[in-house]
Amino acid sequence: MPDRGGGPTGPRIRVGRPSRRVRTLLMTLGVLAVLAMAFVMFSGFWTDWLWYRSVNYSSVFKTTLWTKIGLFFVFGLLMAAAVGVNIWLAHRLRPPLSAMSMEQQSLDRYRMGIAPYKKWLLIGITALVGLIAGASAAGQWRTWLMWVNGVPFGQKDPQFHMDVSFFAFDLPWYRFLLGFGFAAAVLSLVAAALTHYLYGGLRITSPGARATAAATGHLSVLLGVFVSLKAIAYWLDRYGLAVKSSDFKATGNWTGLRYVDANAYLPAKTILFCIAVICALLFFATLWRRTWQLPVIGFGLMVLSAILIGGLYPAIVQKFQVQPNEQAKEAPYIEKNIEATRDAYGISGVKPEDYRGAGKVDEDRQKKREDADTAANYRLNDPNIVSPTFQQLEQERSYYQFPTTLDVDRYNGQDTIVGLRELNVNKLDKRNWINDHFAYTHGYGVVAAKGTETKKGSKGAPAFTESGLPTKGNLGEYEQRIYYGEKTTQYSIVGGPQKELDYEEDGGGQKTYSYKGDSGVNLSNPINRAAYAVSFGEPQILYSGAIGEGSRILYNRTPKERVEAVAPWLTIDGDVYPTVVDGRIQWVVDAYTTTNGYPYASRTTLGDTTADSLSQADSQRTVIAQQNQVNYIRNSVKATVDAYTGDVKLYTWDEKDPVLKTWKKAFPGTVKDKSEIPAALNDHLRYPQDMFKVQRELLTLYHVTDPGQFYNASDAWQVPNDPTKKDDSAVPPYYLSLKAPGQDQQQFALTTTFTPSERPNLRAFMTVDADARSKNYGQMKLLRVTGDVDGPEQVQNKLNSMTEVGNFVRDMKGADSDVLYGNLLTVPLDDGFLYVEPVYVQGRKSAYPLLKKVAVSYGTETVFADSLGEGLDQVFGAAGGTKPPAQDQDGDADTDEPTKPPRTNDPTVQAALDDAQKAFEDGEKAMKEGDWKKYGEAQDRLQEALERAEEASAKAAEKNADKNADKNADKAADKGADKSADKAGDGDGGKTDKAADKNADDGADKGGDQEAGSGG
Repeated sequence: MPDRGGGPTGPRIRVGRPSRRVRTLLMTLGVLAVLAMAFVMFSGFWTDWLWYRSVNYSSVFKTTLWTKIGLFFVFGLLMAAAVGVNIWLAHRLRPPLSAMSMEQQSLDRYRMGIAPYKKWLLIGITALVGLIAGASAAGQWRTWLMWVNGVPFGQKDPQFHMDVSFFAFDLPWYRFLLGFGFAAAVLSLVAAALTHYLYGGLRITSPGARATAAATGHLSVLLGVFVSLKAIAYWLDRYGLAVKSSDFKATGNWTGLRYVDANAYLPAKTILFCIAVICALLFFATLWRRTWQLPVIGFGLMVLSAILIGGLYPAIVQKFQVQPNEQAKEAPYIEKNIEATRDAYGISGVKPEDYRGAGKVDEDRQKKREDADTAANYRLNDPNIVSPTFQQLEQERSYYQFPTTLDVDRYNGQDTIVGLRELNVNKLDKRNWINDHFAYTHGYGVVAAKGTETKKGSKGAPAFTESGLPTKGNLGEYEQRIYYGEKTTQYSIVGGPQKELDYEEDGGGQKTYSYKGDSGVNLSNPINRAAYAVSFGEPQILYSGAIGEGSRILYNRTPKERVEAVAPWLTIDGDVYPTVVDGRIQWVVDAYTTTNGYPYASRTTLGDTTADSLSQADSQRTVIAQQNQVNYIRNSVKATVDAYTGDVKLYTWDEKDPVLKTWKKAFPGTVKDKSEIPAALNDHLRYPQDMFKVQRELLTLYHVTDPGQFYNASDAWQVPNDPTKKDDSAVPPYYLSLKAPGQDQQQFALTTTFTPSERPNLRAFMTVDADARSKNYGQMKLLRVTGDVDGPEQVQNKLNSMTEVGNFVRDMKGADSDVLYGNLLTVPLDDGFLYVEPVYVQGRKSAYPLLKKVAVSYGTETVFADSLGEGLDQVFGAAGGTKPPAQDQDGDADTDEPTKPPRTNDPTVQAALDDAQKAFEDGEKAMKEGDWKKYGEAQDRLQEALERAEEASAKAAEKNADKNADKNADKAADKGADKSADKAGDGDGGKTDKAADKNADDGADKGGDQEAGSGG
């Protein structure tokens, strides 16, 4: 049997203390571990400071940092002091002798166990609650800054007649203080009660009194503080009714007082406040009476009153006074809600204008046709569809990319589609750390195209006004390198010994570049390198030879990130757009100031209100909000981010906004005055989309100002679904230059449509002047349709049901191609509405869509044409009141025989035209047989023959003109000579040229359609 006595069974091994060398080593390792942990925590702080300093907004960093630190220590110490003092006081008031009972004998063991550590236990508990409370308070830095810097609105609420700033700036801070007070009172009460119980001041099973007089007095005071805070809460709840959200059948989401609030809850809160004050005094009186009887009775009365007065009484008023005549009772409060909501969202001046809308084609066709040409700048290149076309034609290299949805801007008075060729490192042929962060660092150039035209002879591709690599065109000279952009999310290290790839030349060569800007943070300092190595989790930053003198690290590179960081109090619009200003690419960022404390104004959820078919397809277009539910919004700031230097500039836009004034007081010098906006930049500023979306959503209900009509919701509207999408997503607003009713000329505008609730027909059309240069900027025009007019979805359904559309779609699908519908534009025209929709075709083996058809609808007429001009001609009739010949699905005149060119006397021209005709017929035959190789060869021959015909025609015309001019020189005066030359110029040569062009267009258009339909 083994020996279980525990005695020694072998030689005794003596274990001594570690040697001095081992102790020193362990101590050193411990110190190094502590220093490493401290450096990890320090690195985040240090890199943030370096970044803010690099963008010249260190004041923002310091203000927010010191505010957070101040709140952390003040409220952390207050909470620690409240809990610690009450624990110490409960221990101090403990009875000198504990009762002889089993309960107290059990507690003796705990008292003896913690006796040596009482001091450290007290410090630990108070430190823990202090840290938690301080961290919570630090998160309220925005609330504190708004309270301490609040600026009056100059408007008073209709119930309490207090300035709106009290509800927006003061009330949130008071509620935080009240919540902190409740937390301190409850924690102090729990800690004191446990301490009294542990040391015998409170007894549960012991004989005699359940609490000592000292414990009774102490806990009664804490309960009195709690009830006092409840009294303050009742008083603040009175004001909270003005910003309280509730369900109301008229709107669904209601903010502010209703009849039951003003006539039941408001007096109930006042009564409960008085009861709570009396109850608190009874608790404080126990310091002298030493009995719980009256305080307990008072507390019970307060609870009962809260149930009866605060709950049951309002329910009775709602049931027996409001519901029998709800419309009349709620009318005054509905009126207040309407007025406040319209003010808070900037739509108080919007008044619907009656507009028949049901235009008739047979009324003065020629005038309508002429008016249609000037009614709008019809944007046929849909920025939501042509991005793949930009990508295919202007990408140049696989590692460049364009955004999914391009932007609309204005250059030289024309609506222009704009996209930046940004870098996409995910498409690099070889991914490694050097390529990702040193070699491939920037995109290159702006690509722009006309919004209203396609390139002649391109079979439907955009007409580029700025293209190539480097880009050339109408924008002139500008810095084309894009170091900061919407797609640029990785960090880059530039300016050091490692050269960057600038761009690849067509011949295969590479141009290198070294960043010349002062953006980013200098990595020459080894401390900076170590800090970024830790922050980015990339140790190579610390020791890589690619980093040296002059190296700078660029990060936080998207415009949204940069504006959010330097102005964390702003809400950023989802659509950031680029523009070329004074030789620089500048990103323009619309920013909003918001609050959810505007009395009586209904709240809206920004994420839901600003969602549409575009934001669902592109996550980068989603609005970013500090607080998602708001009931006040202003586009108060226009910001810019330089695409090369990353410089962020904030400009005041709404100079009257009190919320912006408050933040400018909190962060002085960060927002420039409106007068400092450069004139060249002002030419490209526009009304923001997300602001417009919020306003249009509110106007679905709040276009009604009569309380009775509002209550009945008899004229409720809705934003229609996008008819070009299969999912039920809202149609986005469209930027468009148009001439609204009552305007003499076109104006750059943002437009949208409305339909009645649960109905598809058009109910209203709204436009806002979106040109920042206009004196009417931001002015809305709301046309309420009084006639029976088809809505967007009905127009789309009518179009889809047309025979020619069905044939076109069937043929394209048969040719393995997809049909894509572009933006359905709505334009007011002569007391009616003109709908225009571009239709694209994209072969499944083709990389990009091409514009092939245009649908046009007005009144009862809907056509499907090859071009906008043809569509307008067919809808309104050509000059003279006649329509052009009917067209088949290919877009040619409806005849079985191909059109042949007229004969000409010039043998060279005639030979070229004969060759063109032969090539055209060969192409037709090859297309029918499906031999696309022969078809392509025929198209090449056709193009070559047409060029020969054009050249020969021009020579013949010139020869004829010279001959006739010489013949008549001596017989006629200058006028006669000019007339003879003109006549000769319009002779055979001119006719032949026109005939050649007509035949070329017929053949190229017909063949081009089929080529695109087959996937190219």
